[in-house]
Parts: sequence; C-alpha cells; structure tokens
Amino acid sequence: MENKSKIAVTIGAMCMLLTCAILIQLTTIREATKIVGTSYAQQGLKEEVLLWKANYENLYKEWEKAEEKLEKTRQVATTDNKRAKELEKELINTNKLLGLTELTGSGVIVTLADNAETKTKDIDIDVDIRSSLIHESDIISIINELNNAGAEAISVNGQRVVSTTSITCVGTVVTINGVKLSSPFKISAIGSPEGLLGAMNRPGGYLENINKDGAIGYVNKSDNVTVAKYNGALTAKYMKTIK
Repeated sequence: MENKSKIAVTIGAMCMLLTCAILIQLTTIREATKIVGTSYAQQGLKEEVLLWKANYENLYKEWEKAEEKLEKTRQVATTDNKRAKELEKELINTNKLLGLTELTGSGVIVTLADNAETKTKDIDIDVDIRSSLIHESDIISIINELNNAGAEAISVNGQRVVSTTSITCVGTVVTINGVKLSSPFKISAIGSPEGLLGAMNRPGGYLENINKDGAIGYVNKSDNVTVAKYNGALTAKYMKTIK
C-alpha cells in the first residue's frame, strides 16, 4: 500500500513538473513570437521608409532638373525680351525718321499767306500781281532753308514732308502729298528754335524776299510744335538692297 502511495506521489510530482515545464515553454514561445513579430514589423517599416526616401530623392532630382530647365528658359526669355525691346526702339526711331509717327517738340512755326489787301494799282506795272500770292516754290524754298538749319521734322498744314513728298501749285491752290491746300500755310518744324529762327530771319533770306514781293511771311518760336505723321504709302520703286 505504501508503495502505491509513493508511486502516486511520484507520478503527481512528475505531472506537476511536466505541467510547469509546458507552461514555461508556452510563455517562452509567446514572448519569442512577440519579439519576432515586432522585428518583422520594424523591418517592414524600415523598408517602407527606405522606399519613400528613394522616391523623395528621385523627385528631388527631377525637381532640380525642372528648376535648371526653368532657369535656362528664364535666361532665354530675358535675352529675347532685351532684343525685342532693342528692335522696338529701332522701329520707333525708324518710323520717326520716315515720318510715320506724329511728333512734338521745340522748334518754329513759319506762316506764309497771300496778301489779300494788295491791289493792282499798288503794284509796279512791271511786277506781276502773283508775287503777292504764295506759290509752291515759296513753300519749297522755306522747307529747304529749315532743313539746312537742322530741322528734324517738317509738316505743312498737317501734311508731313518726307523724301517722296510732292509739292505742286495750280493757281492759288497748292497740292502737297496729293492733298489740296490753300493760304495761309503753317509750316511746323521741330529742331533748335534758335537755329531755325536765325535761319528764317537772316538778312537776304527767303522769308525776307517773300515780304518784299508783297506776300506775307513770319516766324515764331515754340516749345510745343506738333508735326503730323505721313498718312500715305512709302514705296521704293528703284531702290534695291545690296546682297
């Protein structure tokens, strides 16, 4: 009987030890599983971080390339803009010289007019009464004197004088640029007021001769002379560019 009791006690103790061993092993496995799971999770996060970092670096490189390309575009645009401004300035100056732009500045205004009060009885029999009228030759002579004095732009009654301007006369009607004009004629000239005024008022000048012949002519300085633009078409029939 005692033997059976000892055997039972021994078997019970062994079962307890086995149970404890199993519990300890389960606990160990559970903790190991947690550690492994955490390790795998950390590894996944690390790989994801590395992937985002690689994507960021690629995007940053693309951004750098785009920024470099944009800077080159800015430089080209700036260069083209400077050239465009230069061309625009050249075009404006060319249009001024060609007479295609209305201008204003200091200069003089020369007025030529027929003398309506002159009567035949007041004129010497050897003098033609037409000398008291303004003709195209008078206007042309005044324009030539103004040009010689350095006038930069000239117009007559709103008609711009350019290289192709035609000035003709039929009776008391003067035609400039194909437009019929009548007395009085206001010749506007931009340039040095003193230089132009001196040329007009010089002794023996054409303006003095106009007054001696019986017509009317005088000149005034002005700081606000307006010269109209040429409204016709500039053509070059015989000129050719040298290649």
